[in-house]
Amino acid sequence: MFSHVMVGTNDLDRAKAFYDKLLGTLGIPPAIVDRHRIFYRTKTGTFSVSKPIDGKPATFANGGTIGFLAKSQEDVDQWHATGVANGGTTCEEPPGIRDPSGMNLYLAYLRDPDGNKLCVLHRVG
Repeated sequence: MFSHVMVGTNDLDRAKAFYDKLLGTLGIPPAIVDRHRIFYRTKTGTFSVSKPIDGKPATFANGGTIGFLAKSQEDVDQWHATGVANGGTTCEEPPGIRDPSGMNLYLAYLRDPDGNKLCVLHRVG
């Protein structure tokens, strides 16, 4: 359904350092830099971070969340710990099982250094 997801940043170098480490925990290679943007490409889609083209400050979406898939609960925990250790802030509940409508998901949430809300999930069982 989606070709890519892009979030804004006010500091491209800081964003690249953060996301290279964070997404590295999920086996995603470091970003490719293209002027004012960085791209993380996989077979299933592209995640990108960009300085706003209009020159105004980047802001985060109120109510928006970008979700990533993890292969295991351990990967979720490592993703969360790496994010916090590299400038992200934890939000929502601590990493753990959520059971909305019997779906049994292992989730963790963070805000990146620019305030964008991120989630990683592993479907249990």
